[in-house]
Amino acid sequence: MTDQLVFSTGQQALYLMVTVSAPLLIVVLVVGLVVSIFQAATQINEQTLSFVPKILAAVAVLGIAGPWMMTSLVEYLRRMLLSIPSVVN
Repeated sequence: MTDQLVFSTGQQALYLMVTVSAPLLIVVLVVGLVVSIFQAATQINEQTLSFVPKILAAVAVLGIAGPWMMTSLVEYLRRMLLSIPSVVN
């Protein structure tokens, strides 16, 4: 196993991690920002008001993008497992 192969595999894993987690993180960030602006405008400081919309948005994103996320992760894992014989030899 060469250094180049190790770095390439690590780079692919990091890229996949960022790609798969980005939709969820972006949506939760936007919802949190909107709720924070709403709380600042109305001066309502209720903890559940910021927590519940984020959870609902996260569940919605996982429901919509979940199959794509799972397919991407399973495909990467399949490629890694199939590459084991060529790396060992």
